[in-house]
Amino acid sequence: MRLKTYQHWLVEYYKLRQWYDYTPFIRLNFLTEEVGELAQAVRAYEIGRDRADEPPLSQQTRLVHIQEEIGDVLNNLLILAEKYQLDLAVIMQENQRKLTQRLEGKA
Repeated sequence: MRLKTYQHWLVEYYKLRQWYDYTPFIRLNFLTEEVGELAQAVRAYEIGRDRADEPPLSQQTRLVHIQEEIGDVLNNLLILAEKYQLDLAVIMQENQRKLTQRLEGKA
């Protein structure tokens, strides 16, 4: 699936649920929450979670959790980009250019 196609579908889905109505400031808070959940999932995968109130999970299940949380982070980033009318291709091209320039500057 192409990223732009997914972003368009996601925006329509969020509009249907009235989630698109949240301001970018509120959306950023949701993004922060999701990044925290991703951090927890990565921690569980890498070093485990010593919680007696949680059942032990397989590494495969923990990996699925990481995938889900990356998706949630990505969704919030895509919505923020849409709200600011930023083109994903331009974002990626400009970041590639910036990173390439940094590498060349260290040569």
